[in-house]
Amino acid sequence: MSQLIVCKNENGIILATDGKAIGFDMSGEPTDRDVEHLIQLSPFTAILWAGALEGEKMCRSLKDFVSDEELRHVDEIYGAALPFLGTEYDRFMREECEVLPVDPIHQVSFVLAGFTGKDEKDPFRLYLIWTKKKLPQLDGDEISTAFTVPRSLRLEINLNKMCRENRSLEDILPTIQKSLEKLAGTQEELGGQLYYATITSQGFNKVA
Repeated sequence: MSQLIVCKNENGIILATDGKAIGFDMSGEPTDRDVEHLIQLSPFTAILWAGALEGEKMCRSLKDFVSDEELRHVDEIYGAALPFLGTEYDRFMREECEVLPVDPIHQVSFVLAGFTGKDEKDPFRLYLIWTKKKLPQLDGDEISTAFTVPRSLRLEINLNKMCRENRSLEDILPTIQKSLEKLAGTQEELGGQLYYATITSQGFNKVA
């Protein structure tokens, strides 16, 4: 389990996640892992993942693909990421299901975020890539303003309001930090290092 929080307005995008995941040891027992759920793909894009531990490997494979293809902006990367991650997820499910039944623990979700560089009126994009249809198929949806995985409707409502008011990223970020710290402190499934980043027209920037 992990917590993803994203939102956007005319000023840019904020991304947040914790650094914990649940894996399995050689005997099949669950074990906590320290992982990075936030991975920069290009100077203007990043991806977050939640769910099966294999999600990190899929994101790093996508990062290599984006680099090899010299992709930079989110619209062109999304067009390539959906089939790429779909293929990687299908391979993962086929390997796992040789010895394991299809189980919700094998589900994975991604949020692709970035700057388009083409649309001056709506320059930032958020895309949810998830197991929307029957396993093992991934599908994608655009996120309009704010979204959380797993869903936290109270936080989403608050972030949607702040984004509609077009507040600065510096003004919105403390609300996200406070919420993530509270969740990580009260939910056993969450923890580890907390990661924050922004994406503006100047590019991706990790927040200390």
